[in-house]
Amino acid sequence: MNNSAVTFALVVGEHSGDTLGAGLMQALQLTHPNAKFIGIGGPKMLALGFESLFDMEELSVMGVFEVLGRLRRLLYIRKSLCEYFYTNKPNVFIGIDAPDFNITLEAKLKSQAIKTVHYVSPSVWAWREKRVFKIAKATNMVLSLLPFEKAFYDKHQIPCTFVGHSLADDIPLVSDKLMARQALGLPDSSKILALMPGSRGGELSRLVEPFLLTAKKLLLCEQAKNAELRFVVPMISEKRAEQFHQLHQKIAPELKVQVIIGKTQEVMAASDCLLTASGTVTLEAALVKRPMVICYKFHPLTYHMFKGFVKLKWFSLPNLLANKSLVPELLQSDVTVANILPLIEERLFEDQSVLNQAYTDIHLMLKQNASEQAAKAVIALL
Repeated sequence: MNNSAVTFALVVGEHSGDTLGAGLMQALQLTHPNAKFIGIGGPKMLALGFESLFDMEELSVMGVFEVLGRLRRLLYIRKSLCEYFYTNKPNVFIGIDAPDFNITLEAKLKSQAIKTVHYVSPSVWAWREKRVFKIAKATNMVLSLLPFEKAFYDKHQIPCTFVGHSLADDIPLVSDKLMARQALGLPDSSKILALMPGSRGGELSRLVEPFLLTAKKLLLCEQAKNAELRFVVPMISEKRAEQFHQLHQKIAPELKVQVIIGKTQEVMAASDCLLTASGTVTLEAALVKRPMVICYKFHPLTYHMFKGFVKLKWFSLPNLLANKSLVPELLQSDVTVANILPLIEERLFEDQSVLNQAYTDIHLMLKQNASEQAAKAVIALL
């Protein structure tokens, strides 16, 4: 096939998908240097020459009731993408995560004889298991990040390739704390707690308050005073940093925090402990090998609608991959200062070295040259 004629369509809905998309683009460009990449991408993909038809932020929404407020716009975007790709057929379409948006789009494109791939399996092994049949109809191939996902798809005889996770390839097995602090201009000797309330607007609106109030309480602890405790807040973008700033001024303006934009992984490496939202960032934290406390709060109506359908003991990736409770999780009404504070104190001021071996096992499990493996699977469909 003439490389210049190859078009890869990709749609991502958030920054973790942008990272995966950029890695996949770079791997595909090695064998198809003149290929065209088009769809919806984030800043890392745009830097590689991706042509984005809509802003990625428009898809960055999670939860039933959050989606309802933007449903008309989301339907318009999906319809527009369908019309564009019907007329300008790509050689293959790759939906990266964002399953509620992408799987329906993939089904429509597959019905027009466009080959489709879904990269990052939705949690069908955890809830709404019957979605697996919709995925089978919508895709030619699923690319899974986690080994137990492939076993699930194999059971249902659905083509699936386990590719590992590009974060495990990119993050070194040992993250140097001192080097990270020096790069960020942070003091060598202080204790540092990273406050990480999420990358979506809805997450910040629900988690910033308990995180900041926990930090205020923590400063009253004698150990914190002796350790010269500092708080650092990594933000994914200027937009989220401004949202955080407004909440900070409203909730705890007297609390000193340092906001750092676009360097989340470096902040994690520089920190002694993390107070974080759930999501891909918890896997990144495990690969960086830092103790953490994980919190998550859904829109109340979304939570009450779906809590009975979830079959998991844990909701965070480190615990799911280890198949045991490696790190503490707090969900919904349990996300309170009274619950968070003792968990943070234990992990911030006590030795947590026993975690490292479990984290290393996860790292080696997922270190599979993911972008290259994903690119091979995509190219095999051409």
